[in-house]
Amino acid sequence: MTSSVLPRVGVIGVGVIGRAHVERLLSPASPAELAGVADADPDAARAVAAEYGAEAAPSAERLLARDDVDAVVVCVPSGLHADVAVAALDAGKHVLLEKPLEVSVDAADRIIDAEKRSGRVLSVVSQRRFAAENRFLHRTIAAGGLGRVTTANVEIALWRTQEYYDSGAWRGTWALDGGGALMNQGVHLVDLVLWLLGDVEEVYAHSGLLAHERIEVEDAITITARFRSGALLTFLATTTAYGDLPLRVAVTGDGGSVVTLSETITHFVTRVGREVPEFDPVDQQLAQLSDFVAAIQHGTPPLVTSAQARAAVAFIEAAYASARTGRPVRPR
Repeated sequence: MTSSVLPRVGVIGVGVIGRAHVERLLSPASPAELAGVADADPDAARAVAAEYGAEAAPSAERLLARDDVDAVVVCVPSGLHADVAVAALDAGKHVLLEKPLEVSVDAADRIIDAEKRSGRVLSVVSQRRFAAENRFLHRTIAAGGLGRVTTANVEIALWRTQEYYDSGAWRGTWALDGGGALMNQGVHLVDLVLWLLGDVEEVYAHSGLLAHERIEVEDAITITARFRSGALLTFLATTTAYGDLPLRVAVTGDGGSVVTLSETITHFVTRVGREVPEFDPVDQQLAQLSDFVAAIQHGTPPLVTSAQARAAVAFIEAAYASARTGRPVRPR
C-alpha cells in the first residue's frame, strides 16, 4: 500500500556508523524521521541523543517495543546482526541492516526466515550500487553492451593501522567481525561484482596476516572464481597497502571493456562505439535510505535484497573455507 507518511526510524548501535545514520536521518533531505537511538551501552545512547537532540531508549528491546517506531537501522557488530535483526523483524519493524548481512550463511538464513514470517522490508547497506556510474555499468552489461563478459578484476588495496584494529575488542575477530579485509572492507565490492555479473560457481583463495598483530583474521586475501556464466574473476582485498590505492573494478567482454577507479570510469570502449554519459553526483548512503523508505511506502522490493546479501556472505564464506583447506569451494 502506498503511503506518503514519513516512516519513523530508530538507530540501534551508536558507534561511528550509527552516528552517521543518525545525522542522515536528521538531514533536510531525509525521507524519514529519526524516532530514537539505542545501544548496548545506555550511556553512549544518551550521549548521542543529547548531542543530536534525539531520544534515547534504555535498550534495543525498549526501542523495538514502541508503536511509534516503524523501522530500525541496525549498526551493531556484524556477528550480532542476526540477534538484533530477528528481534526487530519479529517486533514488526522494517530493517535496514549495516553490511554484511551476517558473518555466516547459517546466521544469514536466520534473518531471512524472520523476514519471510514478518512480511516486513529488509535491506542491507550496499551503497556502491547506488553510484550513478555503477548503475550505468549494470544497465550496460545487462543489455549486452560488453558482449559476452569473459573476465573481471577487483582490487581493494587499503591501509588500516594497528590502532584501527586495537580500537575495538570486536575488530579482527571471527565471532564479531566475521573476517578481515574481505568480510569487513571487501564485502561492498563482492556485492557489486555479483550484482553486475551474477552467481559464482566456485572460488579458490589464499589469505594471510601480513602487516598486523593481535587479530584472528586475514589482512590480505586473493581469490579466483568462476561465474555460472563461465566468466572468470580475480579479486584482491587487503588492508596492508599503505597509501590507500583507488578501488579498481575492470570488466572485459568480447564486445567491450570498462575500468573504474573509485567508481570513476577511466576506460570504456565498446564495439559499437557507445560513449559514457555525464553523471550527476549521488549521495550513495542517502540514495539507499530513500530506496529503503520507498520499499516500505510502496510495497516494492528494495534494490538490495536479503537473497543478494546472502550471496555475498556465501561467496566470502567459501573464500575463507578455500583459504583454510587449499581447495576450491562452491558457495552454498
